[in-house]
Amino acid sequence: QVHLVESGGGLVSPGGSLRLSCAAAGRFFNTFIMGWFRQGPGKEREFVSSISWSIGRTDYADSVKGRFTIFRDNTRNMVYLQMNSLKSEDTAVYYCAAARGVTARDPSSFDYWGQGTRVTVSS
Repeated sequence: QVHLVESGGGLVSPGGSLRLSCAAAGRFFNTFIMGWFRQGPGKEREFVSSISWSIGRTDYADSVKGRFTIFRDNTRNMVYLQMNSLKSEDTAVYYCAAARGVTARDPSSFDYWGQGTRVTVSS
């Protein structure tokens, strides 16, 4: 079992920055893929970014490419999402997720989920 806890959400003005953190605990393996998803008001959960735990290979949704950066600290079992140049459309609950193996950007390919942290971008 893997337990994920997100933190770092909050209210930020357009153009501002936030860093989300995800603490992972439990039976963790180097084959894991870590991902960030988000669900905005009235929207379906969507892929934001992912990173492979072992080699750090990253993937980003087009909507956040160039503004968001995912990175991990293997020694502390932490995954981060640095979000810059935030826009109102980034407002959502952000979820950390973990997949045991090969994944797509589909939420159904991820096996473990955190409870989410809310990000609100508003002036």
